This record gives sequence, C-alpha cells and structure tokens, in this order.
Amino acid sequence: MDEIQKRKVVQHNDLISSVAKMDKIPLKIFELAVSCIDTDNPPKDNIIYLSKSELFTFFKVNDSNKHSRFKQAIEVIQKQAYFNIKANKELGIEYESIVPIPYIKWTDYTDEVILQFQPQIMPYLIELKKNFTQYALSDVMELNSKYSIILYKWLSMNYNQYEHYSFKGGRREEQLEVYQNPSISIKELRIMTDTINLYKTFKDFDSYVLKNSLKEINEHTHFNVSYEKLKVGRSIDRIQFHISKKEQPQELNGEYKAREQDPDYLQDKINKEVNQQALFAEAMQSLYTTSLLESSLLSPFDMQDITLMANLQLEVYPLYKQLEEIVGLQGVKKHLEYVSNKKLDYSKPNLVKYLKTAVMRYLDSGDTKQHEIIKTKFVKQSQKTVEAVAKDFMTENNEELSQAELDKIKSDILKQMNGEGLDHE
Repeated sequence: MDEIQKRKVVQHNDLISSVAKMDKIPLKIFELAVSCIDTDNPPKDNIIYLSKSELFTFFKVNDSNKHSRFKQAIEVIQKQAYFNIKANKELGIEYESIVPIPYIKWTDYTDEVILQFQPQIMPYLIELKKNFTQYALSDVMELNSKYSIILYKWLSMNYNQYEHYSFKGGRREEQLEVYQNPSISIKELRIMTDTINLYKTFKDFDSYVLKNSLKEINEHTHFNVSYEKLKVGRSIDRIQFHISKKEQPQELNGEYKAREQDPDYLQDKINKEVNQQALFAEAMQSLYTTSLLESSLLSPFDMQDITLMANLQLEVYPLYKQLEEIVGLQGVKKHLEYVSNKKLDYSKPNLVKYLKTAVMRYLDSGDTKQHEIIKTKFVKQSQKTVEAVAKDFMTENNEELSQAELDKIKSDILKQMNGEGLDHE
C-alpha cells in the first residue's frame, strides 16, 4: 500500500482526452500498469512486471474468489478494452484505435504477472516532453466508476496546466482562468465518456455521469470540483467545471513538489493571503458591493467567497470608480441594472471577468463621453431653464437638432438635475 501511495501516473494529453472503450476494472488495471513505467528508462520490449498481491491491494480485494475475478478482468482487458485516440498532427487530425495491453502472462504457482504494452500505445506513455499530465495513482485507486476516472484525468490535465503556468508564468490571466474553470460541450463530454448511446436524457446523464462522478472525486481525491450548466437558448450546451485543490498537499513519489518546499514560494503565498484578506475587507465596505447586491449580480452567498470579493475589489471596483467620476454613482447603478438584465448563462461562472469586461467596454464605447459633455454643459448651468440650456448647446455646437433629439436632451438634463443619472447602453 505504501508503494502505491507514492506512485504517479503520467500520460499524454491526447490519451487522456481519448475515448476509453472499457469498463472500470480494465481501465484501473491499465492505470496501475502505467504507474510502473519509468519514463527515463522505458521498459525493454514494453514489458512491465506486477504482482498479484499488488493487484489485489489496489482493488481492495480479499475474498476467496479474487483469483477467478482477476482472470475475468484479464480476459476483458485483452478482448474488449481499447482506446479511440484523436490527435492533431501537422497534416490534420489522426485517428487511432489501440488495444493497450494485448499480452498478459501469469501462473498459479507464482505471484508475478507480466504485462506487455502495445507498441503503438507507448508514445503516449513515454514520449512526454510536452502536453502530458501527471496525477496520483492513489487518487485513481479510490475511484469506483469509469466516469469518475475519466473525468478525474481530464480535470487533472486542465488543473495541472493552471498550476504550472501560475508558478512559471507564460500565460495571461484569462488563459489561467480557463485552465482552472475548463468547459466542454455536452457532445464532447458524451464522446469522451462513451455515453453517446447511454443516458439519453440530460437528467440521467447529469445524475449518473456528472453528479456521481464529482461526488467520488470530491470525497477521494485532492480536488474539490463543482460545475455549472451553460445554456444556449433553452438547451444545455456545455458544462463548466470549477476546480480547486484541497488544503492538504499531496505527496507524489514520497516528496512534496519542489515549489511547495521553496521558502520564497511559501512567503509569497503568505503575502498573497494577507493581501487577499485586506482586499476582502475593503470589498465588504464598498458601496459597489451594495450596488451589485441590489442589481442581483451578487448574492449574500457570494459574499462569503473571499477570493471572489478580493478579485472584485482588485479588478472591478477601480473601474467602477472611473465610471462614477464620469456619470456619478447613479450612473454606475444604471450600468449594473443593464448588465444584470443582459447577463447570459455563459457569464455566471466567471463573474469578475464578466463585470470587468462589461464596464471596460462601456468606458471605451464613447457613451460615457457624451454623458460628460452633457454634465459639463448643462448641470453647471442649473439656474437656466431647460429650453435655454438646450438652445445654448445647439448654438455652441452649430447643430440643428430634430424635435426627437431635442426632447432627448431635455429629458437627460432634467434627470441629471434631479440626480437620477443618465440612460446608457
């Protein structure tokens, strides 16, 4: 058991995204076999050695029928199990169908089991200079569903990229957000989980493939994962996952990752946590938080999310301050009402990004400049009548306005004088 706890599995991302045409037992045997490969010293003739006792430990089997059950599993992995792999090559998409372990040998009188990998599967297991994913074998060991294993590997593939580029740099904030909150179409997800002809209604697919799998992943792996259903019109089109790592760091190969032992990294982590707490405290006192609540863009439950509130304070509220200087607080509220009414399901999982994009587009649109002109020319002349102010505006700008345009200017002047803010969007 200690040996299994230390092991890791490494696979190419194309294999992780492939279609595993096999059930849970063959898939787990494959994962266990892959964990035995030393990528620096690939196995001669693609042969690796397991023991029956290790297999039984991995599957937590201790009953009297374990040997017959093992033989049945071996037959399945050789006769029914294969991967459908789709890879992007220079000349286009390449498709492969590979039986991963065509040869297995064992005896009744020894503990040794010999497995030989198909040569065509080896590039996905040993040629791993880029586009590969590493995860803990002990996580896979605890998963009891084929769908849980497939989703866990795919989530690991995305989150590992988030961790790598967060530490090393080389990706924009938007790209990091995609890695941490990956989305996949229902069609692609059904293909990957081999459920095109299963669980025909989304309700069943949601229950048996998504909910059950994520329940296992959250209970037994180092991930915490939630998901959202993204709609196009009335139909659910995509699933967006939100991945975070549990506080307890995982050991791989008996030692913590180097960055988790780096004093500079640890100090930086502490500094970020302190700064995040300060930003959170500011956000809780901000009038913009109140305005977001009033416009239903933020819920009381959201306010318990320290990271969300800190990011709002850091990335969004300075932009609202710029907007307030132009159109006033009422103008900011008007903007938030508009954003709330126009908000689509695609926006919900990434509230900070959505709000930031919305206010930046508004600031860059030129609409706010017109509001500033009106404020400057009309509000400061509040002693004049509406008609007089409008006349001055037309004279200064040498413009001839239609009656409709004149009525609009009058309406804007009255609203600004009454402190209601101006319409926009």
